[in-house]
Amino acid sequence: MSVTSLTELLRWGSVLLLGLGLFGVAWSSTAVDSSFVWRLWTRYTVSFERKLRPMFIWTPGRVIGLGQFAAVFMVLVAEVLVEVPFWPLWILIIAVGPAMYVEYMRRERVKAIEKQLDGFLLALANALKSTPSIGAGFQSIQAVIQPPMQQEVELAVKEMKVGSTLDQALLHMAARVGSHQLDSALSSILIGRQVGGNLPKVLETTSQTLREMARLDGVIRTKTAEGKMQLWVIGLMPLLLVVLFNSGFPGYLETLTASIAGYTILIMAAGMWLAGLLAARKVLSIDI
Repeated sequence: MSVTSLTELLRWGSVLLLGLGLFGVAWSSTAVDSSFVWRLWTRYTVSFERKLRPMFIWTPGRVIGLGQFAAVFMVLVAEVLVEVPFWPLWILIIAVGPAMYVEYMRRERVKAIEKQLDGFLLALANALKSTPSIGAGFQSIQAVIQPPMQQEVELAVKEMKVGSTLDQALLHMAARVGSHQLDSALSSILIGRQVGGNLPKVLETTSQTLREMARLDGVIRTKTAEGKMQLWVIGLMPLLLVVLFNSGFPGYLETLTASIAGYTILIMAAGMWLAGLLAARKVLSIDI
C-alpha cells in the first residue's frame, strides 16, 4: 500500500471515528430527559422559540440547534480532510451566528413597525370618526395596514375576541414588540380612552409628533454618519498597522511579547484603545 493510500485511509478513518464519537456523546447525553445536557439543550432551543414566536416565525428551536450541530460536524470533517484555515473561527461563527441573526431580525422588525406607526394612528383615527368603539376600529383597519403592524393588530383583535380586554391586548402588543415609539402610541390610545375627549384628534396629534421625531432622528443620523465612519476607520487602524508591520518587517513586534514590560505595554495600549472606542461611541450615540 502506498503512502498516499495510507494517508487517505487514515483521514477517512479519522472522520469515521470523529462522527461516531460525536454521535455517541450526543446520544449518551440526551438519552435521558432529566440529564444536565438535555436540560441545557431544551433551554437553548426554547430560547430561540421565545424570540421567534413574537415575530410570527414558527421554526422549531431544535431545527436551528440541529443545524448548528451539523454545521460544526461538517467543519470538523473538512478540517480533518483538507485543513480548513481558521476553523475555530468558523465554529465560533456557527455558535453565535443564529442568535445574532435572530436579534438582527427583531431589530429590523421593530424599525419596520415604527415606520408604520404614523399610518396606523391615522387609520385608527379615521376609523374612530365613524365608530365609537376602539375594538371595532382595530378590526376595520386590519385591511388597510401592511405587515408587520398588521400581524400585531390582528393578534390583538383575536385576543379581544377570546376574552381579553383592550388594555390587556395593547399591553401584550407593547411587550411583544419592545419599541419605545409603539409604547408611546399605545399609551396615547389607552390614556385618551380613559380620560375621554376627542380621541381621533389625540391620535392625529400623536401621529404628527411621531412623524416629527422620525424626521429629527433622520437628521441626527445624517449628521453623525461621518463621525461614525471616522470611528470605524480610526478604530481599525491600529490593527491594520500591526498586520502591515508584521508582514513587512517580520519580527519587528516580537519585543512586545518577549518580556513582562512588553506585555504591560500591550495591555495598556489595548485598554486605552477600547476606552477611546467606547468614549467615541458614547459621544455619537444621540437619542431623541
